[in-house]
Amino acid sequence: MTTDTHTPAHPGTAWLPSGPPASGGPRLFCLPNAGASATVYAGWRRHAQGGVQICPVQLPGRAERFAEPPYDRAEPLVDALLDAIGDHFTGDYALFGHSMGAVVAFELARRLETDGRTPPAHVFVSGRAAPHLAEPNRALRDLPLDALIAELRVIGGTPEEILHERELMERLQVLLRADFAVNETYRCSVDEPIAAPLTVFGGDRDPRATVASLHAWQPLTTGPFEVRVHPGGHFYLTDRLPELVGLLSRFARPTKETPEVQP
Repeated sequence: MTTDTHTPAHPGTAWLPSGPPASGGPRLFCLPNAGASATVYAGWRRHAQGGVQICPVQLPGRAERFAEPPYDRAEPLVDALLDAIGDHFTGDYALFGHSMGAVVAFELARRLETDGRTPPAHVFVSGRAAPHLAEPNRALRDLPLDALIAELRVIGGTPEEILHERELMERLQVLLRADFAVNETYRCSVDEPIAAPLTVFGGDRDPRATVASLHAWQPLTTGPFEVRVHPGGHFYLTDRLPELVGLLSRFARPTKETPEVQP
């Protein structure tokens, strides 16, 4: 895999397929999991509260950007994202990422802070072990295709009819392997925490992110920290959208109460 074939910064509309967010209001930028596109957040808008705009981010290599080579490392991906839409990270906004998207959201928040830009009001990560830990899971990026498909079945979230389409999976594996490489190679240090409040979500039966590994995110922020564990596996969130998006929307109306940490 390589990341040096990318052209310079893409137009912002490529990264924000729903269009630029309206200025002035609170915005939640959403980063997708491995292999997914911005459409995974299409249904979130009807559940948003407090005037929060849901802003799905479209990464290279998927949907209308399928012809673009996907990134296989988090740092250059965040570089490109900031070059393209960095001007939108102003005012009252938050970041959300699930699984691989959690890595991208966290690294993006870290870069925004270290570069002296407007930091996010809140960072939400989901379905991902803390990235300073040694990788606890079997690496997926270099598995033979049959073994990769078997692992995808265990993780869930991919329709069986897609997993059965061999030709389709052969095409999709380029994106999947790059995304898994982003997820599996990223490491950060507890010596470089973010200052933004950090909330971690997960499922109590997630084979990729145990409850203990969710709590392990705590040293990666100097701000308020919270863990919320819900019933379910890696894609626990698909059955809890109204509740989840309502919780995410609260960054637009923060309270002075200390958040309750869930077991």
